[in-house]
Amino acid sequence: MARAVLLIADIGGYTRFMKVHRINLAHAQHIVARLLEAVIDGAGRSLKLAKLEGDAAFFYATVPDRGGGEEKVMQALAAIRHAFLRRRADLAINRLCTCDGCVQAGELKLKFVAHAGEVAFQKVKRYTELAGVDVILVHRLLKNSVPVAEYVLMSEELRAAVEKTLGAQAVSQDEELEGLGETRTYWVDLEKALPAEGVGVHASAWAKLKNWFSMTWRSLPYFLGLRKSCEGFQNMGAVLGLESPPPSSTAGS
Repeated sequence: MARAVLLIADIGGYTRFMKVHRINLAHAQHIVARLLEAVIDGAGRSLKLAKLEGDAAFFYATVPDRGGGEEKVMQALAAIRHAFLRRRADLAINRLCTCDGCVQAGELKLKFVAHAGEVAFQKVKRYTELAGVDVILVHRLLKNSVPVAEYVLMSEELRAAVEKTLGAQAVSQDEELEGLGETRTYWVDLEKALPAEGVGVHASAWAKLKNWFSMTWRSLPYFLGLRKSCEGFQNMGAVLGLESPPPSSTAGS
């Protein structure tokens, strides 16, 4: 067992007004993939990617048992948000396609859930599985009643460790977590704490063409029916008329 900070970056925001057909879903698949790439790049070396979970990325960072290291995770969170905002702005500004999937790209949101606890690691060939009650807890935090769209929701354990930074702005809120009961949590409105300023993206004819060719090429397997668009996307339930799948309790990289 080891102490670790667990962080899930979750992308959502496609609305039920998006028409469900092959072009929209294929382009939505591409857009979320581009945003996830930005999220992973933004994490840098401070966080390790445990697993991609549809439209979310599950990260972890081991920290000393005595504490310390949690603040670096919060710094990585800020870098992830900035990278996401830059990529989102680029996809929204430098686009040629007018389908619902592309038009709504600028409305997509990024939220985080985070927890500090004990995890067990299990090697299976080149994959590392994370397991334990704390892994389940951080996934359960995805289903919550936070009243804002872009936020970080932290467990009490993590908030205490980052009280001098984001933790100082946190609002307490009790959540009923499935199988775990009532749990004290803290959330921070990221639109206020880390506003979308200075992303430095401008319209460019070259960027529009580049984005269009990239999207068209990468969407071909979905257009041809070789792959299923948005499979495993937990936040597409309202669009597709489906229930979101239950949170995972393990992850691998």
